[in-house]
Amino acid sequence: GGYKTVIVEVIGDRVYSKMKTEAGVHRVQRVPATESQGRVHTSTATVAIMPQVDDVTVKIDPKEIRLQTARSSGAGGQNVNKVETAIDLVHLPTGLRIFCQQERSQLKNKELAFQILRNKLYEMELEKQLSEVAGNRAAQIGTAARSEKIRTYNWKDNRCTDHRLGENFPLAQFLNGNLEPIVDKFIMKEQEAKLMEFAQSQ
Repeated sequence: GGYKTVIVEVIGDRVYSKMKTEAGVHRVQRVPATESQGRVHTSTATVAIMPQVDDVTVKIDPKEIRLQTARSSGAGGQNVNKVETAIDLVHLPTGLRIFCQQERSQLKNKELAFQILRNKLYEMELEKQLSEVAGNRAAQIGTAARSEKIRTYNWKDNRCTDHRLGENFPLAQFLNGNLEPIVDKFIMKEQEAKLMEFAQSQ
């Protein structure tokens, strides 16, 4: 059991600027209740942070979209499984494919599929711009490679290690959702990097 993919929408003041540092691979080290030998098990979860954008920010040409409908799979009632409510959307220029069946109506799935596509296209353009500006520096804040483990949550030692900062934090702090201290450190680090870059350009 479990979840393969989870999409969460977070709304608030300056959410993206605060949450962007969470993008990357998060590693969990723990001893499961079913582990009789006391061995530590390791698992990972990849987090992608994308700003929500509107039609004005990202323009999508309808001619560049191939859209098909399909029947939703899994639980959801007779109507969902018999009627083609799912949306299979392909953006031809990039090859991005969005398959959406979360909602119970075809219209809502179509709206959600286009919203996800706009977000992905915006992220691609944003990463391209950041790469050009920052010269693909590995240490650039908020553009960590997906394969890089940015943080380890160790249940056995009750410790959370952020590998980019090289610091340890109490595990309970993260489990309670208190990210402010680490976010503040990243903001300070980003400001220092910008000041250093500005000083070197003079």
